Amino acid sequence: MSDLDEKSRTELEAAAFRRLLEHLDKRSDVQNIDLMNLAGFCRNCLANWYLEAAEARGMPVSKADSRVAVYGMPYDEWKAKHQRDASGDQLAAFEKNRPQH
Repeated sequence: MSDLDEKSRTELEAAAFRRLLEHLDKRSDVQNIDLMNLAGFCRNCLANWYLEAAEARGMPVSKADSRVAVYGMPYDEWKAKHQRDASGDQLAAFEKNRPQH
């Protein structure tokens, strides 16, 4: 990868990020708590990282904008369509493995 120029590397990273978002969009059955328990991050984390990157560059992106970028729709709409109540087992696993970021 060291042979790639910065522009090419950024384009590949952006393409991979878009592919991740497409995959997560197709897997709306996978709840954020499942992602947190298995991988230590979720869609909200991605939206927060997106927002932090925008802020670091002085770009005018709101928290709501960053969530639309990740969820493909307003967060409340996504929650109403796809989010289910977490089970006791999911909550217990989350408390045990709570990410520290």
